[in-house]
Amino acid sequence: MIHAAVIGAGSRGMFDLGSYALRKPHELKFIAVAEPNEERRRKFSEMYDIPEHMQFAGWEQLLAQPKLCEALVITTMDKDHFAPTMKALEAGYHILLEKPMSPNPRETLLMAEEAEMRNRILTICHGMRYSTYFSNVKKLLDQGAIGRMMTIQWTENVGYWHQAHSFVRGNWRNSGLSSPMLLQKCCHDMDYLKWIVNSKCENVSSFGTLSHFREDQAPEGSTARCTDGCKVEHECVYSAIKLYLNDKEDWPQRVVSLEPTLEARMKALKEGPYGRCVYRCDNDVVDHQVVNLQFANEVTVAFTMTAFTRDVSRSFKIMGTTGELLGHSKTNEIEIRHFSGKTEIVRPEEHEGSHGGADAIIMQNFIRQVESGDVSGGITSGVESALSHLIVFAAEQSRITGQTVNMDQFVQQVRNVPVS
Repeated sequence: MIHAAVIGAGSRGMFDLGSYALRKPHELKFIAVAEPNEERRRKFSEMYDIPEHMQFAGWEQLLAQPKLCEALVITTMDKDHFAPTMKALEAGYHILLEKPMSPNPRETLLMAEEAEMRNRILTICHGMRYSTYFSNVKKLLDQGAIGRMMTIQWTENVGYWHQAHSFVRGNWRNSGLSSPMLLQKCCHDMDYLKWIVNSKCENVSSFGTLSHFREDQAPEGSTARCTDGCKVEHECVYSAIKLYLNDKEDWPQRVVSLEPTLEARMKALKEGPYGRCVYRCDNDVVDHQVVNLQFANEVTVAFTMTAFTRDVSRSFKIMGTTGELLGHSKTNEIEIRHFSGKTEIVRPEEHEGSHGGADAIIMQNFIRQVESGDVSGGITSGVESALSHLIVFAAEQSRITGQTVNMDQFVQQVRNVPVS
């Protein structure tokens, strides 16, 4: 068994990743928590039996203690990753860090380099590499199922209601408060694409805008909140009342209010961010974006992220010299269309848990790393993740400037920029 502490007891730290300790108490025990929100701090402490003297309002207080345990799970907001990670590495902790590493490209490199220099584990939560579905796609490609890979069409189907929850009303709505849409939602995809292509990315271009979730698109009769007597709430697909005032107690309902009652949720909708009209929020992240990638091995990728889908999923078509590989994560099927005319269907083993079981596998692998002292960081080490993060940052620069970005030049620019 390893002992660990959590910095940031939001939904990811408390439920998605943290719940592994409830299911596997012989493998992992949380002994401390740092969380500024008192309600969440107390809830986490009740769930994981954290004594009062090991409950901290901030990471600074936790890390001011003598080293408490072997490992930290850091699931704070994006902009609050760098400082506690660097301090914790210095203090001797191994770290499981939520993605994205940081909204600052230079900070991602510095964290990766610090972990290497201090011989610590720094593993990033890129769930797609751990997912049995997507790891099977990688395995098939490595086995040459479609010959030499040439072209990839990849789509991140965010889902209309997921966009409204997380990226219009929620924590990741504003790039100044958290990070750009592509970094927060799609650094998984860029990391995974780099992994399966297995080559250096040379050039990046991107286009995208915030087109729908803005005030000039608001329907007549709508109000600042869905609870303000909005005349079109009953027919609006983005209605907060429809999304949150129901008997569901899972994500995203539990994000609105930790207390799972309709009364508590209604109060939260009237007073908090999740009751706001999606056309009248302070959001600025894009709601659709495309990215083109060119790799050194001549593989090209066309990536699309869009809010305007019914399903929350990923769909793709990978084209090779002897066939095509198609998939849709909602179906748990991988279709291989051979040019010979033969078609195969592969159905990977399904795992229970959040994100298709990937979160449980992340936790299991991290525990094994800490137990064995494997400081490589596994398949999603800080070094590996920083490289794929830079692709995302380059894409965002291209989107803003309208210019194609050469990765070598971009990385050099990043290395020359001091951290503020």
